[in-house]
Amino acid sequence: MMQEVFEKLRSLQDILSKKFAIEHQIEETPKLLNTKIELLNRLKKSYLEKNNKVENIKDHIKHLRIRLDDAERQREAYEKQMDLITTQREYEALDKEIKDATEKEQQLRKEVLKEEKVLEELTESLVKDEKMIQLQEEEIATEEEKIKSENKEKEKELEKLEKQEHQIVPDLDEEIVFKFERIVRSKSGLGIVPIKKSVCTGCHMSLPKQFVNDVHKGESILFCPYCSRILFYEEMDVSEDMIGAEEAGSLADLVSPEELEIED
Repeated sequence: MMQEVFEKLRSLQDILSKKFAIEHQIEETPKLLNTKIELLNRLKKSYLEKNNKVENIKDHIKHLRIRLDDAERQREAYEKQMDLITTQREYEALDKEIKDATEKEQQLRKEVLKEEKVLEELTESLVKDEKMIQLQEEEIATEEEKIKSENKEKEKELEKLEKQEHQIVPDLDEEIVFKFERIVRSKSGLGIVPIKKSVCTGCHMSLPKQFVNDVHKGESILFCPYCSRILFYEEMDVSEDMIGAEEAGSLADLVSPEELEIED
């Protein structure tokens, strides 16, 4: 009777492992897409900041050109006044005005050229960002369609697995099934494992002899005290028995004949 229960639990384990794996994929896939969406949002934010900066620089260049035009007109006006100079003192004063106006004009022209270079670089960067944003949007749209299509297939697979699960579960104890599902989910798909040589093959911990004997009897469902998995006894094949015998013999060789004698 218990052997049938173990067989059903192993079958249920296979179903649950596949089911939980698919559910995990469905849950994790949007997270990968969200990462791409976050990157796109950062790109758009950066694009808007650069675009605002471009508009500010354009306004600055506009005001610089107005000032430059004023400086040019001022210098030209001073230069025309040279023909009206009659004294050395007037000449020196006007010459200084012309030099100051020329210096101011040159400085403003340098500022205009500097800002125009920055504007050109930012404009080129915006063009690149536009292309990158477009590519990212296309990639996300393609990814979303792919996810929808894949999820439909996964949902169909889940339906099949749940039908198989419902065929097995009614014949098992409800509390055992509840615990078993939690174990399979938390233990990488392994909820029922065999004992080999008094060791749980799930967590590889040695188990007490009496506990191993109880599992061997197979009269009830027992859980590993270390990893909580359901245990069943698995008979060793001939090769494993031989290895065990060889190991036992090698250990006996280490014991002296005197130690083997029984005292009266």
